[in-house]
Amino acid sequence: MKKKFKLKISSATENLEIIREFIVRIAIKGGFEEESSDQIALAVDEACTNVIKHAHNYDSRRMIDISVLLDGQKIQITVCDKGKGFDVNKLSTPNLSKYIHESRKGGLGIHLMRNLMDNVEYNFHSGVKNQVVLTKYLRKNVALS
Repeated sequence: MKKKFKLKISSATENLEIIREFIVRIAIKGGFEEESSDQIALAVDEACTNVIKHAHNYDSRRMIDISVLLDGQKIQITVCDKGKGFDVNKLSTPNLSKYIHESRKGGLGIHLMRNLMDNVEYNFHSGVKNQVVLTKYLRKNVALS
């Protein structure tokens, strides 16, 4: 049975906590363990932070639309905005050793999303509609006989 949830929220960093709590509650409701739920929420937080910073340039009058689908096998979160898009294919894989050595901050959001989720898809139409779709599959523990 599919369940759908939606959240439309102002594009402001102070709303990230609300977004994380929204995602964690739905993920737990969908059967995910607490640790997985927190990882899913972190990935969504990173996607929303990118919208706030890069697509909306910290303009809290802009909105972020978050849709969540639970279907018993996975959770699929779609983060939408109408801000400035970018070409994700132009991003290089970050050198984590260099980041640590140089004590760099930021710039790892997409890398983090890709590592925390099973699938991350991007669909950008700058100024019209941008989407990031984050998918995590529910893995049931199977008893070995």
